[in-house]
Amino acid sequence: MALLIVVLGVGIAGVAVAATNGPDPTEIMPAPGPEGAAVDRQIPGNKSPAHLPTTAAPRPPALPVVGTGSELGANFAGLTFHNQRRDADSGNQLSLEPPDQGLCVGNGIVIEAVNDVFTTYNATTHARGALESLNQFFVGDHQIVRHADGSATFGTFLSDPRCVYDAATNRFFMSILGFGRDPVTGAFQAPAETFIATSKSGTPTTSPSDWNFFSIDSTNDGRDGEQSHPGCPCFGDQPLIGVDAYGVYISTNEFPIVGAGFNGAQLYAVQKSALVAGTTPHVWRHEGQPIASTGYDGGIPYSLQPISTSGSSLATTQNGTEYLVGALEFGKKPFQLDNRIAVWALTNTASLDTATPAIGVSDTVIASQVYGLPPAIVQPKGPTPLGDSLKEHENLLDGGDDRMQAAVYANGKLWAAGDTIVKPPNGSTQVGVVYYVISPSVSSAGVSASVVNGGYISVDRNSVTRPALGVNASGKAVIGVSLAGPDYFPSAAYATLTETSAPTALHLIPGATATVPADGFTGYRAEGGDGAERWGDYGFAAVDGSSIWVGNEWIPGPNQGADLAAWGTYLSKVTP
Repeated sequence: MALLIVVLGVGIAGVAVAATNGPDPTEIMPAPGPEGAAVDRQIPGNKSPAHLPTTAAPRPPALPVVGTGSELGANFAGLTFHNQRRDADSGNQLSLEPPDQGLCVGNGIVIEAVNDVFTTYNATTHARGALESLNQFFVGDHQIVRHADGSATFGTFLSDPRCVYDAATNRFFMSILGFGRDPVTGAFQAPAETFIATSKSGTPTTSPSDWNFFSIDSTNDGRDGEQSHPGCPCFGDQPLIGVDAYGVYISTNEFPIVGAGFNGAQLYAVQKSALVAGTTPHVWRHEGQPIASTGYDGGIPYSLQPISTSGSSLATTQNGTEYLVGALEFGKKPFQLDNRIAVWALTNTASLDTATPAIGVSDTVIASQVYGLPPAIVQPKGPTPLGDSLKEHENLLDGGDDRMQAAVYANGKLWAAGDTIVKPPNGSTQVGVVYYVISPSVSSAGVSASVVNGGYISVDRNSVTRPALGVNASGKAVIGVSLAGPDYFPSAAYATLTETSAPTALHLIPGATATVPADGFTGYRAEGGDGAERWGDYGFAAVDGSSIWVGNEWIPGPNQGADLAAWGTYLSKVTP
């Protein structure tokens, strides 16, 4: 699903207000006219997916759900909706759902970012540092300032934070999308930017003074002599981030800020050495270009995941290589399945250190496991104070989509993972995880690759979703997930595996075992929902030596007072 921070709400006097008096304007993301479409865009489906028959839906064996063992180290609750709405920036925040968690680890520091706040933790003691609004951090304004007369002033729209740690430079890199809003009405407007923050050292705090900032204008409507794309002014949805020896790589999906349209994946390669030095970097762009491979059947790429790496495990062939991995099927049709994925390579990335980067681009479409659009997720019955106040039934959970959720390069292999529909041995269709282990190579002729291993993570009668994939330098992996279904309130769990062996169980984390359902505003029709609550578009993972930190969404408790959601995140260090 495209970008969505839906920002709706009810009066602060109590959630019951919405049922009779309507939402409080200071909690709403105003979106008059067509501008509202920008918050809920669907990526068009591939023009010619494999169209496998419905009987081809994956039917993997179900994993048992068990407890944790000695592989689980530090684990603790992370950021919450309450932190985002009430604690950050003295409450000058709107109500945001889902969290869309970013996570990176290095030098004994854990950095966690969600929509729209971030913090640091001590990796050993778990002590949390200061909370910082991402609006204050990246652009120095407030999401909203509420005035005594009932009016409000709106700030920049920011969404989809990501974070990576680069061991080669001992620096953290954070990215986020942003575009303007009318300060009085809150309507979306140009310009749009993709922001990159680079820590000045390996031990940053949340203070902006510890970071350097750079932005890429992604409006693409010809302003300031830049390129003009169809339907723009546009914004770059869900910026995905990766790092190699020479560059920081951002991939976005381009949508018009106003009206319909989709311009496909946009790739940006940014000179890493300049970001680290705090100087203006060279930037190479690959925007909306025709696809070299015939495997796309005339479609355009989307959600190309740049690789993250395990420590110093960088691809250095062809004078520097950055791989990307993407799915081919996307749409809203049930049982639309595919059995192919795409692997891309950007080569000669060392040329980013020259004034005129000359980066090679190649892609290939390869056979893979079958995957397809997941269904919504049922929850156990439980207390729903917000739903009760709105006189609505308990939410389903949004099952997400089947785009690629993660890509990692380790031990000479590419790993990738995403959500998919699965048909467990017992019960109806559920959400499962599909993962791929890929052997890639590049030459002057381009990229080639093949899936050499892979499989599914699936649980009988219940769903696992939003995989956070981490792989250490020896090729041992952890996939963190949210676990939910008729038998489990939304909880955090993980599986361990290797390049050659599949997971044997799903480990439910005791501290992240929920006891109440999700009861967030994005699912309720009175607040503009459709009965399925938005779940985090992604979890995130980070390699820390031989260990892997995973972060996933869960429900730590019921809504707190006037809060309109109760999502939380959970962080776990696993040594497979």
